[in-house]
Amino acid sequence: MQRMHRAGIVLERLAQRYPRPASALQWQSPWELLVATVLSAQCTDQRVNAVTPGFFHRWPDPESLAQAEQEEVEQAIRSTGFFRNKSKNLLATAQRIVKEHEGQVPDTMSQLLALPGVARKTANIVLSNAFGHNEGIAVDTHVKRLANRLGLTDAKDPNHIEQDLMPLFPQNQWGALNHYLVLFGREVCKARSPLCSQCPLYDICPRYGVPS
Repeated sequence: MQRMHRAGIVLERLAQRYPRPASALQWQSPWELLVATVLSAQCTDQRVNAVTPGFFHRWPDPESLAQAEQEEVEQAIRSTGFFRNKSKNLLATAQRIVKEHEGQVPDTMSQLLALPGVARKTANIVLSNAFGHNEGIAVDTHVKRLANRLGLTDAKDPNHIEQDLMPLFPQNQWGALNHYLVLFGREVCKARSPLCSQCPLYDICPRYGVPS
């Protein structure tokens, strides 16, 4: 089966399964989504959601965080892992947003990528969910795994995977596609024990890399 044909079936069936896809991260503004997405690296969404209410109570916007001490930020996010690097990047990002963007999270790919610690995955999530701009496809561990298992890419690098996926799906669905694959990866196409017998994509899936 050609990749384009398979991709169309994947999109159709997952859209039926998840009619209102959304991120598990809890946020109310572009700033909150940006912080939550940075904190979610190598951390569960549940843990991030447990940390962010207190974080946003103390630092509700870039202006307030820009004036914080790194040690107090580290303590606030310690349980999310890699807290020193995350706190350093968040402080630098807040300071740059205040200095260069009048305290507002920028809404273009190039401006987001210029923020410390922000790569394409984070930028795509913020652009799609907070601003409704689909400039690319956010590739996290779930998207990477499913894209390879479904034979939609042979690449291993997230940027290359993104470039392979973009021509296969309508641009207005790029943001939703990330949600579809993340949700499906958590519920059915799990890393170690995929539930192939319950999978609505079983008939079209080449099951590349599925544990025997």
